[in-house]
Amino acid sequence: MLLPSKKDLKTALEVFAVFQWALSVFVIVFTVISVNIYLVLFTSYWPVTVLLLSWLAFDWKTPQRALFSGGRRIDCVRRWCIWKQYCDYFPLKLLKTHDISPNHNYILVCHPHGILSHSCFGHFATDTSGFSKIFPGITPHILTLGAFFWVPFLREYVMSSGACSVSQASMDFLLTHRGKGNMLIVVVGGLAECSYSLPGSTTLFLKKRTGFVRVALHHGVPLIPAYAFGETDLYNQHIFTPGGLVNRFQKWVQRMIHIYPCAFYGRGLTENSWGFLPFARPVTTVVGKPLPLPKIENPSEETVARYHALYIDALRQLFDQHKTKYGVSEDQELVIV
Repeated sequence: MLLPSKKDLKTALEVFAVFQWALSVFVIVFTVISVNIYLVLFTSYWPVTVLLLSWLAFDWKTPQRALFSGGRRIDCVRRWCIWKQYCDYFPLKLLKTHDISPNHNYILVCHPHGILSHSCFGHFATDTSGFSKIFPGITPHILTLGAFFWVPFLREYVMSSGACSVSQASMDFLLTHRGKGNMLIVVVGGLAECSYSLPGSTTLFLKKRTGFVRVALHHGVPLIPAYAFGETDLYNQHIFTPGGLVNRFQKWVQRMIHIYPCAFYGRGLTENSWGFLPFARPVTTVVGKPLPLPKIENPSEETVARYHALYIDALRQLFDQHKTKYGVSEDQELVIV
């Protein structure tokens, strides 16, 4: 009887690590909703649901105020062995180009979003890719959609990574009430950038995203550009005919709920199968030099636009300096839409 090799076991663990993250979100959401509907409609245990909703209402602002150093950060969860397998699956690599002083707060801006921001999650929501060693004294706070904090149990799971809501209130609290050495991680392209996530694409949805610059000016904190080379190569995406029925439906959904429903696909549980797991392709996130900003409590539109342009210049410089090292051709430019 043939036993699997160590390499086969490691590969299986890596696939499971990536699969379980997406699956756990679905399972928790489905289970919580289904069980509570059942309790209310078919049993006499409806007070359990009332208590759960009461706790949710009482604890609603925790993802914004980061009472326990970032939501409810649990360091042992961030160091789970499964996250090491997650990072090794691609693999993910974090590269620092400049030292970051723990005597200041920062807003680190990640590009591109890709389909599911795997590199951002692996580097900043876990501590298995070496963040604490690469940036000693810095506490990362990954900011994500508020919808992750609407479902009981899922919100606790997400907050255990140190994640907080990507809201004005959350950013203000972290930059004013948590001392120094905090790094807010923002993927500014958001779900709107998913439509540009194609293998080899270097298009960023950034031209109209100026809120992060306004917050940085209000608090006088530096902006740090970061680019994940290879993030857009993790999935393929079917592009429907522009102006066609499906394309019009996609744009209608985007206008209504600001989410672009992509027809993306990757690999399955085995290497040559079709499915929704990302392809096992390397992704290197290069973190650039902090861009100092002055403290202006109420910056004008002109001031925000000026520093937004300076940020884009710094991002372009970072991209151009490293692109050929990670499979991007010399003549390919960063496209800002």
